[in-house]
Amino acid sequence: MTDSNKYQRFADLRAQGVEPFPAKRVDYVYAADLQSKYAELPDGEVTEDVVTVAGRIHAIRNSGMFVDLRDATGRIQVYSDVKGGGPIAEMLALMKVGDFASVEGVVRRTGRGELTVNSTDVKLQSAMIGEMPDKHHGMSDVEAIYRARYIDLVSNQDSKDRFLARSKIVRAIRRTFEGMDYVEVETPMLHPISGGAAARPFTTHYNALDSQFYLRIAPELYLKRLIVGGLAPGVFEINRNFRNEGVSKKHNPEFTMLEAYEAFADFETMKQRIAEICEAACVAVNGSTTATYQGTELSFKAPFQEIEMAELIKNTLGIDFREIPDAAAARAAMAEKGVEVPADATWGECMEVAFDEYGEATLIQPTHVTMYPSEISPLSKPCLDDPRFCERFESFANGWEIANAFSELNDPEKQLAIFEGQVAQDASRGETEREVDYEYVAALDFAMPPTGGLGLGIDRLAMLLTDATHIKEVILFPTLRRRSDN
Repeated sequence: MTDSNKYQRFADLRAQGVEPFPAKRVDYVYAADLQSKYAELPDGEVTEDVVTVAGRIHAIRNSGMFVDLRDATGRIQVYSDVKGGGPIAEMLALMKVGDFASVEGVVRRTGRGELTVNSTDVKLQSAMIGEMPDKHHGMSDVEAIYRARYIDLVSNQDSKDRFLARSKIVRAIRRTFEGMDYVEVETPMLHPISGGAAARPFTTHYNALDSQFYLRIAPELYLKRLIVGGLAPGVFEINRNFRNEGVSKKHNPEFTMLEAYEAFADFETMKQRIAEICEAACVAVNGSTTATYQGTELSFKAPFQEIEMAELIKNTLGIDFREIPDAAAARAAMAEKGVEVPADATWGECMEVAFDEYGEATLIQPTHVTMYPSEISPLSKPCLDDPRFCERFESFANGWEIANAFSELNDPEKQLAIFEGQVAQDASRGETEREVDYEYVAALDFAMPPTGGLGLGIDRLAMLLTDATHIKEVILFPTLRRRSDN
């Protein structure tokens, strides 16, 4: 129920002839631009320049004589002669910290060196209800920070800087791909078949078609259709994916993914691409190719170091999967080491568990882990010399996966057999959600050139480059339980 007195302030302002939400454009100068333009203005000097500044009031001192006004670019001090009363003093008396205001006045620098606007006119632009967070401590309730991001951005400069840095990361990635003649595209969010990755989808009902659809878990199969069609030498998309799975410090059900595909390329090409875009993003945010994450310096200088998955497992767990012939032997080797796997785990699934539990956490510096098992890589090209492995790698930093890439399987006969084998295996395990995407196979029938593809998690990269400890710190509006459900 709404508090009947909540908006009394608006009525009080109107009763005194002040509209709390005037409908008029404000042409103003950014605070940062003023600071830059008048950086050499000597202390104590008053100019003849009249400017208009606008922003949120963050502090009122000496009964309105001094006001700190902040816009999106920074802070500017406003001075008003309120001793003798008058319209400006009356207006300031009606204002409070948190309101938006515009001020017209003359630029000067105080004797103490503070760039200031001496007001000649002050207007209320938007009135605030409630109170601003404590200016020294900001918001301390983590849940409130995520629910009321607008307050967090106003009161926490570190949070604001982190999101501005995230924007720089995305811009740097776009510039890098555009410089390589890639074309940015948009593909469907609603899929009739959930494919492109192994994940549980969100489902919805499409009323007009009377059909079940899925929020996409990956755009891969659509992007590769564009390579088939020859739209451009390379295509990329930066957009949302949705996975109906767990939430953790590294996982949000709705997350931002970069996917890119390049004709006549392979996974070796993608190694270069991932290192190049990570390096460009790091430079954009930190001004160098290094980032410090929780006290550890990470070098994103291309090229990244690399190691084969089997070699890493051998080094960390003591099992050499290259010498293990089949699934039964793999399960036995895992049991001997005390590592639990499902009773029907395949050779590749055993290898995946070994890597996840013993290898991944050792990868602190940016590293490509290569030669994944083909059994867990249904869209990758198998290696010619040992088809148990495929031309796939994942990129890691700080023990986290940040990217996945491979030489794309473009043989429609093999792809169809793999899809059908996956559906059959799922059925044997009591899982029925997966379907064969025959339309994608039809696109491969039309011939797809040799292609390299990659996917990179924007959120995790942003965490690493901005020293964020939780994924919710780099997502403006992370997924939360409805307040009424708490």
